[in-house]
Amino acid sequence: MAEPIDPWPGEHVDLGEGRQVFVRSDSCPAPLGTRPRALYVHGLGGDSTNWTDLMGVLCTEWAGEALDLPGFGSSPPPPGEDYSVDGHSGTVARLIAAGGEPVHLIGNSMGGAAAVRVAAERPDLVKSLTLVSPALPDLRPRLVPYQMAASLFPLLGPAAYALMQRRPPEVRVQDMFATTYYDPSSVPTRRVMEALEAERERDTHPHATTAVLRSLRGMVAEYLRCGYRSLWQQASRVRCPVLLIYATGDRFVDPRMAARAARAFPRSRLVLMPETGHVAMMEYPERVGREVRTFLRSVDSRGSARSRGEQEAAAP
Repeated sequence: MAEPIDPWPGEHVDLGEGRQVFVRSDSCPAPLGTRPRALYVHGLGGDSTNWTDLMGVLCTEWAGEALDLPGFGSSPPPPGEDYSVDGHSGTVARLIAAGGEPVHLIGNSMGGAAAVRVAAERPDLVKSLTLVSPALPDLRPRLVPYQMAASLFPLLGPAAYALMQRRPPEVRVQDMFATTYYDPSSVPTRRVMEALEAERERDTHPHATTAVLRSLRGMVAEYLRCGYRSLWQQASRVRCPVLLIYATGDRFVDPRMAARAARAFPRSRLVLMPETGHVAMMEYPERVGREVRTFLRSVDSRGSARSRGEQEAAAP
């Protein structure tokens, strides 16, 4: 693995109607020509720095932006404390639209669920969709997700979660890597220290616990949703090319869901990574980067060929 790089610089972006998010943008020296936009969306409990290394791998060809979803990282809470998947996907759609051009949309876990909704409901904003262990509905028993969902029970759940949050930040960070990585001993010391600093910063935000619990409640609601706007139904209506990256050592998203996802999305390519955890883009950024680079190049080349064809057809 390459030496870890510094987190990308960021700034707050006003999206109107009281919505503001913190967005990190890569500062790679761009080659000649304009780089297509790529927008990265983190999962529950994460933030924009989850994408630091993958953005570094891809930045010479794609202009990367990674946001902190409302209430996470350095972003303030959303209006009305709306932490539903609809709320998160609406924020992502606003950010894309503010940039004036469609993006290659890349999401992990809860961010993947929000990305699916954007791609299904706003196809004009999304050129391609890359999903890394997306949190698509799966009600089969699985220990870690069920432990998380237990924190939603009235009174007892939030109290238990608050008790967990009173553990030392060092313990919480260690637990986070133990559950999201296949091999937590592989985490570079620098990334551990950055995560510890972020955890201590999170402890100063009174909305941090609310953001996690209400976002989790929003995910549970999506798992139980039926009908036209269920995430699986929306997956079947995504028309852009889709890259699916699942991991055999994922303790949150069952890798057996990979086959269903490959069937659900009409234009999908599936990659199953062995001995990898829930955050493959953090654990193996170079390997994930190779897959994403090949995929995005194919999408962009088809788009360029189509544009040339349209220009030739329009020529007198």
